[in-house]
Amino acid sequence: MSLNTEKVRCLIVGGGPAGYTAAIYLSRANLLPVLYEGALPGGQLTTTTDVENFPGYPAGISGQTMMDDIKVQALRFGADIRPGTVTAADLSQRPFKITVDENQTLEAETLIIATGATAKYLGLPSETKYRGQGVSACATCDGFFYRNKDVAVVGGGDVACEEATYLAGICRKVYLIVRRNVLRASKAMQERVLSHPKIEVLWEHTTKELLGDDAGVHGALLQHKNGTEKKIDIHGFFLAIGHQPNTGIFQKYVETDEQGYIITKGKSMHTNVPGVFAAGDVQDTSYKQAITAAASGCMAAIDAERFLTEQ
Repeated sequence: MSLNTEKVRCLIVGGGPAGYTAAIYLSRANLLPVLYEGALPGGQLTTTTDVENFPGYPAGISGQTMMDDIKVQALRFGADIRPGTVTAADLSQRPFKITVDENQTLEAETLIIATGATAKYLGLPSETKYRGQGVSACATCDGFFYRNKDVAVVGGGDVACEEATYLAGICRKVYLIVRRNVLRASKAMQERVLSHPKIEVLWEHTTKELLGDDAGVHGALLQHKNGTEKKIDIHGFFLAIGHQPNTGIFQKYVETDEQGYIITKGKSMHTNVPGVFAAGDVQDTSYKQAITAAASGCMAAIDAERFLTEQ
């Protein structure tokens, strides 16, 4: 059976802050964008609780509600937002051929990749159970909710050390759970962590289970390399073992770094493929905030509009 083909001027892949914001700008420019939301409509923010650091919401707002608001704003201007996941892409020539859910093909004059990045988790059932109730993969997003409480960070690299240092400025005590007997972080970050009075490094420990109840996490059961177990009392459990950018189907065509993040040119959202742009966490190795994702979605939309005008 042949696939149905639809032609669009601008296709956006991903329904997080970057994708929805790009849809707002392209819709207002009368470019009739089509957006496929992917497996997690609204993106990672829908898995958090309250968002208090996004401008315009002085009392805070739930991540799900905020993403619903941005989506409604895009729909108001005529964006065509659809459920569905892009399963294949041919970016070898324009128009680009994009397959959705393996049963529909679109030909797009321009493409904005806003598929985000997925935080790496340990794989414990209790992680899933308490996600948003003590389990987080973003200290700058959620640390404030654990002010003057005890928390733990898992990881031994620069990101883990940065998260632990950040949390130490808010929380009463921070445990840094490190699987090895050394930190992988830069020397400066190591010194900052090891000299901080609020940070206790638990060397050669892994997390066996998270402990909690209906109110959320209240502890963690750890296991030392020698087999002994240790229980710590905590209210927040932060994963800092990396993110996986969702770029698999595009990597044959777009340039990425060794971790898979799409490389954009200079201060633009242009990729190495003319007419293909990237926005949000899929190309952001540093900030990973909703506000920076939204800003890059705006930039990608303007870059795409200018590209189409110049053709």
